[in-house]
Amino acid sequence: MSTAWRPALSPYARVRDCPVRKRTLLIVPERIVVLSTEAAAVVELCDGTRTVPEISAELGDGDGIAEFLDDVKERGWLR
Repeated sequence: MSTAWRPALSPYARVRDCPVRKRTLLIVPERIVVLSTEAAAVVELCDGTRTVPEISAELGDGDGIAEFLDDVKERGWLR
């Protein structure tokens, strides 16, 4: 992964709060993903303005965040 990459949600992905489950949802075509608190914090910072190292520094877990973002990008939910 490039350290210059500034992850952002794919155009068809949406993040929504679910008051019933008290969780954050990532809504993509044909799927609704219930995000953990940590994953929601990462995804909410993926607005295209921060690099992966900046997101990692803000949340404090470099390797775990980078791996999570790689996985989400491979699934096509980030660009």
